[in-house]
Amino acid sequence: MSGARDETVAEAPPIMGNVPGSYALSVFRERHPVLVRQVARALPYDPDRRRALDRLLDEVVRDVMAPLGPSAHDGAAWAEWGRGKIGGRYVDVPFLWGESYFYRKLLEATGYFGDGPWRGVDPFGPMKQAELEGPVVDGELAALDETAALPPDEQARALLLGSLWGNRADLSFGVTLDGDHERAAGLVVDDGPLLWTLVEAAAPGRICLVADNAGRELLPDLVLVDHLLTRGLAGEVVLHVKPVPYFVSDATPADVLACVRRLAAAPGRAGEAGARLWAAMEEGRLRLRAHPFACAPLPYSDMPDDLRAEFASASLTVLKGDLNYRRLVGDRMWPATMPFAAVTGYFPGPVVALRTLKSDALVGVPERTLAELDATGRPWRTTGTHAMVQVRP
Repeated sequence: MSGARDETVAEAPPIMGNVPGSYALSVFRERHPVLVRQVARALPYDPDRRRALDRLLDEVVRDVMAPLGPSAHDGAAWAEWGRGKIGGRYVDVPFLWGESYFYRKLLEATGYFGDGPWRGVDPFGPMKQAELEGPVVDGELAALDETAALPPDEQARALLLGSLWGNRADLSFGVTLDGDHERAAGLVVDDGPLLWTLVEAAAPGRICLVADNAGRELLPDLVLVDHLLTRGLAGEVVLHVKPVPYFVSDATPADVLACVRRLAAAPGRAGEAGARLWAAMEEGRLRLRAHPFACAPLPYSDMPDDLRAEFASASLTVLKGDLNYRRLVGDRMWPATMPFAAVTGYFPGPVVALRTLKSDALVGVPERTLAELDATGRPWRTTGTHAMVQVRP
């Protein structure tokens, strides 16, 4: 069913940040200034870096997208992507583009790409490390001992839900779970049975998992990967991560290694899974991929040919998290009832979205479900309290 997007579907307008009261506007007005200040406090940056961060904070508060410096290694690409945008206001460009540019400017301010001592230093590293080492993780890993005792179908379901709801644990939300009952109640769309049908039909296939956040989200993702490999449901898993720090807590190769080490050092079933994952990486059954497009301010419909070919060769591609969902559906104001397949038909192969809802991009919701959720009068589209498993075979 892969190919071009359904031509009978009218293109919806992009989500913008200049709509009063919108989630996107709150990100630009509230979250970004706070994040710049947090990054400035997280590491002992030298005076030059601190001045650069102060300049970025001023740009964000004044809402001006200043160009990258002349020495930026990717300046030409961003100038092309930002034609007609850079120099204007963050809130007046598509939300996905403006957010991406902010994070690129943040890396520039911290000297991540520069020739000085801060080159390659993750500005979000202290926050990621604190989360991964926190006591909450010990309890979550210990729970794997109980999961291992479940019947096979229940175990698979539990691990999938763990990966799905782990998306609530990213560093910008920090919402804790209250048990499986809450998880089930919060599922807006549940194509989980179809997901497992596709996996089993293609076993032992090659599965691409496009990760989202590091730390407490990536741990259950890796446990799910271990399940796929150990049960013979996947002969190979390619884990796609970001090549550089991005969107606060998005996973990089270094974050994957930190999580595998965290698993391997744990007692019980978690430690066993960590040891198997370590061996799978050594044997090439679990491979890392950090494609530059992962940090581009573009939807997946604009993916380059080599990435398209990689997804086309997979038996299944699983996209984790809210940002990947936004890129998958184009971060547009689609009607929530628009069929998922209608806006993802361009994707080159079977695709699954595992996503907790943290932004306004939304498709594939049954009319009755939409009416029931809207009737509660409570916010549910951007708070991380609801989730969806969506499949397009």
